[in-house]
Amino acid sequence: MCAEIEKIKQQMQSLRTEIEQHNHQYYALDDPVIPDTEYDKLFARLQQLEQAHPQLITVDSPTQRVGASPLKEFSQIAHVVAMLSLNNAFVDEDVEAFDRRVREVLLSNSVEYMAEPKFDGIAVSLRYEKGIFKAGATRGDGYVGEDITLNLRTIRSIPLVLPHDHSPLLLEVRGEVLMLKADFLALNERQVRMGEKIFANPRNAAAGSLRQLDSTITATRRLAFFAYGVGEFDDPDLPRDKQSHMMDYLVSLRFPVAKEAKIVSGVEGLLSYYQSIGSQRENLSYDIDGVVYKVNAVLDQEKLGYVSRAPRFAIAHKFPAQEALTQILDITVQVGRTGALTPVARLRPVFVGGVTVTNATLHNIDEITRKDVRIGDTVVVRRAGDVIPEVASIVIEKRLQQVPIFHMPSHCPVCHSHVVRYADEAVFRCTGGLFCPAQRKQAILHFASRRAMDIEGLGEKLVEQMVDHAIVRTPADLYKLGLTALANLQRMAQKSANNILQAIEESKHTTLSRFIYALGIRNVGETTAKDLAKYLGSLDRLMTISDVQLQQIPDVGPVVAQSIVNFFAEQHNQEVIEQLRASGIHWEEHEGQSPQSDAIKPLSGKTFVLTGTLSGMSREQAKEKIAMLGAKVSGQVSKKTDYVVVGIDPGSKYDKAVSLAVTLLNEDEFMALLQDHQQ
Repeated sequence: MCAEIEKIKQQMQSLRTEIEQHNHQYYALDDPVIPDTEYDKLFARLQQLEQAHPQLITVDSPTQRVGASPLKEFSQIAHVVAMLSLNNAFVDEDVEAFDRRVREVLLSNSVEYMAEPKFDGIAVSLRYEKGIFKAGATRGDGYVGEDITLNLRTIRSIPLVLPHDHSPLLLEVRGEVLMLKADFLALNERQVRMGEKIFANPRNAAAGSLRQLDSTITATRRLAFFAYGVGEFDDPDLPRDKQSHMMDYLVSLRFPVAKEAKIVSGVEGLLSYYQSIGSQRENLSYDIDGVVYKVNAVLDQEKLGYVSRAPRFAIAHKFPAQEALTQILDITVQVGRTGALTPVARLRPVFVGGVTVTNATLHNIDEITRKDVRIGDTVVVRRAGDVIPEVASIVIEKRLQQVPIFHMPSHCPVCHSHVVRYADEAVFRCTGGLFCPAQRKQAILHFASRRAMDIEGLGEKLVEQMVDHAIVRTPADLYKLGLTALANLQRMAQKSANNILQAIEESKHTTLSRFIYALGIRNVGETTAKDLAKYLGSLDRLMTISDVQLQQIPDVGPVVAQSIVNFFAEQHNQEVIEQLRASGIHWEEHEGQSPQSDAIKPLSGKTFVLTGTLSGMSREQAKEKIAMLGAKVSGQVSKKTDYVVVGIDPGSKYDKAVSLAVTLLNEDEFMALLQDHQQ
């Protein structure tokens, strides 16, 4: 028996040591190495052992205090009224048990509760004397916290002086400091620009900002504060009947509180509120990790009292963990509709965010390198709402020896075409756009679109059916379609099939610029396609030209030139193009035009912007007329814009043109300008 007790004692000591280490990482260093759910498991296990063996509880056990000791760099502030944490509920049964215990003590059939979101931030206390903010502290160990007064003074949502008509001798307001989601994104963008470390989540960002020894740094970070209670006080006006009235009072003193807080009755009200807030979670401006239930009547709170580290009248109902630990079994690469290659971590199955997760995105090779993710690593997986799970970080302490570094493949894992990475992109791409099975639907939809080959009736649902039934594999297969194959598709009668076939036949007579655009070459839009057709005059010339020669064409830079060369260098793409030409697709070709010839055109060097609807011509016709006179058409108004052509119902471009004093032309003036410069 003694040996068994000694074994349990050692196990408890091991848990205490591990928990204290994680406390230090989380509270002192702001750098947790495990998710909250893993910490909760360790804590719950220690609680179970101590409940079963109360004689083995030690005074320094993590269960006997809250959080961690204050940092040595800060002076300390004692909490006259302890800042205790809350017990957790993870499933509905935990909430039902909480409500049952409360009702049993209060001898009541139904209890009124105040329910509110559980902020994922840093708990603080604010001390006001005669209405003036005097001091602020972190929770610390619940009894002594860190003096962060100067840093708290930088938070604009914290009143420095209470309204003049109310200046209590003493009021200690308790609440949470956090970083709003939008401010977190802006901070990380700034960190990237400055080459600094980015933060893993808003809570870490808030903690790191709040614990700066230099408060001028804190002042550059946008932090927010929300009040949720009161500690020590000497204020006769403070309501002491209900928690909700106390919060209303704090609002009157200009303290921010959670607008989503609500008064509910009974366990049904608690669980209904939990579901409601859960559905709103992703749309809230701040992160939450659950909800908090408090008995609303203050006298009832006093009757219920406290256990060693938490009140009996309140509980935190946690959402399913959004982060969990697991292991990467493999890293594979998926090819998207546009040819982008995305590395994916294949995981040892783990329950996170309410579902079992087996895969997580790694985004791109830069993210893999930054996080140093490798096969075999133990990692933190994050899942928020319907967002695709991602690998948030690795646990370097658990890394196996000699784990190889991951490299992106040089060939597409789907079609084996070459893979390239352009200078202005973070992703790798497959160059087999016309052939790659992963890109089939996107390639065919683009090929048939109105500004490309303009095959009327060939929409997304029909293309999906044709690809899914293996009727069409490349754009060239469109010109091999028969009536029977089309008519057998869902919602495709014989008449509709005939119309599609007729539209495909009519598309065979096109222009070189439309055909080039229809190929879906990366970085080649309509304007570039028109320039390529204009200056080269033939498809064969385009397919064999070098990247250096391409850059002689106006607005074709190194990235666009390399995209074109890579596309035509792929044998698969060449084969599809030959099949398209063999099917009867044709256009007029010419000798091409020297870029220098533009200099002698009447409107060379001029830039036009079109806004609104023209009654006498389509926008495409207007663009062609402008281009014929040597000018360019831009989609944005700037100081370099020469003319803005204003049609019916102009948009914001008109307003910007007015603000920049750019010359405005109505349709009649535009037509007159074109007429004056006709060659």
